[in-house]
Amino acid sequence: MLDVAGTWLDAADRQILRQPEVGGIILFARNTESPAQVRELVKAIRAVRPDMIVAIDQEGGRVQRLRNGVLRLPALGDVAALSGQQAEQAATAAAWLMATEMLACGIDISFAPVLDLDYGRSAVIGNRSLGGDPQQVIRLAKAYIEGLKQAGMAATGKHFPGHGWAEADSHFDLPVDERSEEEIRATDLLPFAALAAQLDGIMPAHVVYPSVDKLPAGFSRRWLQDILRAEMAFEGVIFSDDLTMAGAHAVGGMSERVDAALQSGCDMLLVCNDRSAAEQALVHVQQLGVQAPDNLDRMLARHLPGVEYKSSPTWLQARGLLKSLELL
Repeated sequence: MLDVAGTWLDAADRQILRQPEVGGIILFARNTESPAQVRELVKAIRAVRPDMIVAIDQEGGRVQRLRNGVLRLPALGDVAALSGQQAEQAATAAAWLMATEMLACGIDISFAPVLDLDYGRSAVIGNRSLGGDPQQVIRLAKAYIEGLKQAGMAATGKHFPGHGWAEADSHFDLPVDERSEEEIRATDLLPFAALAAQLDGIMPAHVVYPSVDKLPAGFSRRWLQDILRAEMAFEGVIFSDDLTMAGAHAVGGMSERVDAALQSGCDMLLVCNDRSAAEQALVHVQQLGVQAPDNLDRMLARHLPGVEYKSSPTWLQARGLLKSLELL
């Protein structure tokens, strides 16, 4: 999964999209001006590759790539601050609204929900989390996933097995979570274990958990094969986090990162914001002769709403709920 430079495709973008090893595109803020422009960009992508998975990070709060012409969604932490049933209803409504807006742009998935616990330690997670209590996170994430499913969008949990304790930001450093395996299993791992059957995708963290493995989770067969696949019986798509992030540098250059991510069991590798690195990764994958896994189709949109979705009763009801709770 790669990215493109701007709000429209250039010749270099079209050439790289034609490579069969490229199975997805992720959009960033620089790619988005308005829903109409994004629809045209996605249409151009699909004209080159109709089977392409198009993704975005549209969690709400400070992580919302498309901001013009759509709702300014609440952070999940603001949803979690509500009481009981109100929080569950708000989680479902926020997910449905986000998914409907993105699907109407032609986008298949937003990488959501965040399942990390908030310990007040990790600034990069913070109010992106649904709270510090694993059972609360499970309850609200289940409601959020239900909203995604109702809209027709696949759910992707991140950042397995939990980024909330490690203080460093893996975009710029290699975070380490020094806790025991028992403590991680009793806390951060619980939401992933409880929701594994409901998640279509999971993104592991570029975090090292030395009590379990010396490698970051996204490069660890112990985490991805023994625990996620075997113990939790997860059958969905495993997305690497961005292989250009500083947290991924622990295993070497781009070829080594690609090798390590594939060997650990990642199905789709993200290489973003560095076209040279993306080309290196692509050439290496082509040399390896890697074939696409057969589970990627589950990430494609199951329903594409028309552009007039804002007049639907479900839209008006969901937006009204969030407004009444002062989340919009």
